[in-house]
Amino acid sequence: MRSIVTARRRSGEGRGGDELDRRLQRGLMLAPAGANVVLQMSRRGVGRGVAESRVSRGSLVRHPLRRTRTTLTYIWVSLYGTDDERRELRRNVDAQHRHVRSRPRDDVAYDAFDADLQLWVAACMYVGSLQGYETLYGPISPETAETLLARCSRFATTLQVPSRTWPGDRAAFERYWMAALEDVRMDEVTRKYLQDFVDLRFLAAPWRHLLGPLHRLLTLGYLPEEIRATLGATWEPRQQRRFERVGAIMRWLNVVLPVSLAAFPWNLVREDARRRFSRRRPLF
Repeated sequence: MRSIVTARRRSGEGRGGDELDRRLQRGLMLAPAGANVVLQMSRRGVGRGVAESRVSRGSLVRHPLRRTRTTLTYIWVSLYGTDDERRELRRNVDAQHRHVRSRPRDDVAYDAFDADLQLWVAACMYVGSLQGYETLYGPISPETAETLLARCSRFATTLQVPSRTWPGDRAAFERYWMAALEDVRMDEVTRKYLQDFVDLRFLAAPWRHLLGPLHRLLTLGYLPEEIRATLGATWEPRQQRRFERVGAIMRWLNVVLPVSLAAFPWNLVREDARRRFSRRRPLF
């Protein structure tokens, strides 16, 4: 099994692709992560699948650090893993997803193997990548946006989504995204789960009070207004100003931080994935 370290060279991308990789592998690219969770779960099938999941080991509420690690591992291996590594990743994810499906009497039907829901999740991850990129580097060029879209197809095709269903260009993605937003629905189960998530109510009090305000600001700030409204959240001009100030601070930090700090946590995720692959240990 070839290592993740060779995956970028196998991708066929030239120096432009190398530069995109360098920019993507910055920790502050994760600033929109909270909003991305809300976006993904705003489809009821995804939301109920997460909120009602019987896979306790993968629960964000019960095991936030473990779930964060596995999510980051999925992102890293999807983007930079070899074909063998991605197949192993898929095997690990499938083992978890087998248990994420509705029961006959449930009022919302869902199945973690639903390719349409997986496509939605992958599309949200592309939107989050785009938001993170533009936060740190300013408006993205059309060419880089197309390259990023092609790269993010691996979020979908690593699972059950056929490559032909991933939008082939930005125009196609825009058509898909606008149509998919029509299927956004929250019910009391998913809304309550996400409201607790936005405020980090599942964390112990010291961590919740320390991290909660910034998490709420970033999560709501990156969400489309219609999703904020569906969530029952307000967004005032003073919040927008704070959000923009935080964005400016992140752009500054992205420039001045030493490489090892700027790359955190991706450098740790990469080493952990390499170690697990080399020792043939489960990724999740």
